[in-house]
Amino acid sequence: MELVIISGRSGSGKSTALHQLEDLGYYCVDNLPAALLPQLAGELLGDHYSDFKGMAVCIDARNNSRDLGQVEALLDSLPESIESKVVFLDAAESKLIKRFSETRRKHPLSNSQRSLAEAIAHERVLLEPLAAVADLCIDTTDLNLYDLRSMISARLGEDNTPGISLLIESFGFKRGVPTDADLVFDCRLLPNPHWVTGLRAKTGCDNEVQKFLEAHAETGEFTRQLLDFLTYWLPHYSRSQRSYFTVAIGCTGGQHRSVYVAEQLFAELQKSYPRVQLRHRELTGLDSK
Repeated sequence: MELVIISGRSGSGKSTALHQLEDLGYYCVDNLPAALLPQLAGELLGDHYSDFKGMAVCIDARNNSRDLGQVEALLDSLPESIESKVVFLDAAESKLIKRFSETRRKHPLSNSQRSLAEAIAHERVLLEPLAAVADLCIDTTDLNLYDLRSMISARLGEDNTPGISLLIESFGFKRGVPTDADLVFDCRLLPNPHWVTGLRAKTGCDNEVQKFLEAHAETGEFTRQLLDFLTYWLPHYSRSQRSYFTVAIGCTGGQHRSVYVAEQLFAELQKSYPRVQLRHRELTGLDSK
């Protein structure tokens, strides 16, 4: 039976993720005391939850700090028949502050002695034990509600096909490196279509841009060597009990070169990895295949 633990700082999208898992067929519990995980696992093994895909619980900073510090030991104490996954959501502190300001909600850790910014920073410290054992980290800074729901469905809602769940993501360095990436590759050394008349407004998905890049030998060599690297090392990551893995490909703006390379990698890797998704961060939110 599968037990998904959702955690993260307030405002990062935990409720949205939990609601999406509920829609996917999970029995969901919000704000569970971490100390109750073993008892919950015992309940999960009973027949009463057999009609659900699994159980998803949210554990946040409102927990006892002592229990949060023991979360790794609590997970290790679960029966072997329980397949547990920890999903940690987070966002840039400036984004979290903006979200609270827009909704006018009170942060659960803020008070007359602790400002909103201080509460958000303190919350990260309290949740570090969960972040440290997370199987999947999702940076929601640039995701809207619909993007996050799609991300949860793509990464947690797939079938039970064995093997690592792989995400290939293109991005632009000018907007920052994805904080949830496991491997980051820089393709800014490739010729830039941005400076070619007629190509600036197009993307790496367009045929004209692809032809331009493929006309330069270094594009094919870069992509081939990158694919060789991933083909060789991804099985090693999989054998090290990694359930989720994100490969980020970056260029300056995240529109041309990184999109092209990500598309090429996705086309090849999906032949060996049935649980692979593709996302172009700087294009239209979640671009999943």
